[in-house]
Amino acid sequence: MSCLMSTQRQTYAAVGALLIVCMVTTRYHSTFLPSPSGARVSDVVARDAEGRRLVLGLAAANAVSQKAGIAKADTEADFDVTLAVNLGGDSPTEASFKIRVHPEWAPKGASQFKTLVERGWYDDAGIFRVVPGFVAQFGLPGKPQKRLENIPDDPVKVSNKKGTLVFATAGPNTRTSQMFINLKDNAFLDGQGFSPIGEVVEGGMDVVNKFYAGYGEQPNQGQITAQGNAYLDAKFPKMTKIKKATVG
Repeated sequence: MSCLMSTQRQTYAAVGALLIVCMVTTRYHSTFLPSPSGARVSDVVARDAEGRRLVLGLAAANAVSQKAGIAKADTEADFDVTLAVNLGGDSPTEASFKIRVHPEWAPKGASQFKTLVERGWYDDAGIFRVVPGFVAQFGLPGKPQKRLENIPDDPVKVSNKKGTLVFATAGPNTRTSQMFINLKDNAFLDGQGFSPIGEVVEGGMDVVNKFYAGYGEQPNQGQITAQGNAYLDAKFPKMTKIKKATVG
């Protein structure tokens, strides 16, 4: 969406990163996360049937699933979310790890994440983008859903340290369901509005570091949005998947 380009230049000029937001299909919007070098992911491109250049971001969160409404802003006590996963790869094994969510860090984001976990949003979802030394991302549901409403941003209160859980965005106030786990300290994301909501605890990064990373940037978020696991299972059978996400 070229209409967003000038706005994003102004928003991120202080950090020297250009956020290019465009329509990948007429059904969903791209959501971008900066690249490991600090530049926005604007060079990961594909061509559609008409030969147009299409930008693939980190998350197509704006066009997936049922409307969840605006997340509650009330701060509550910390809570844990356990993710049971199938690690995929050549010899799939099952494991689990725990995320401790801190509503004080980002109350709106924490509330949204909890609501979606309780709805089963992340169950059977693929961890479709794993960039070693940078991030692991998930949040597109295994079964296609209607579009979620965006939630307002939370101010950044803590740094994007290794193991923190963060919403991906397409610019200001565009968070929906897409999440990433920082695989290293990515402090350069702080100034770009990425607000951590929680952290992997109790040795859980040992599991996260085993996520299958062999597919790189190949999974097409538009296809995941439209087809869910029918697309992932056919094209990316070794992908790590979340079997079940539970609060507690």
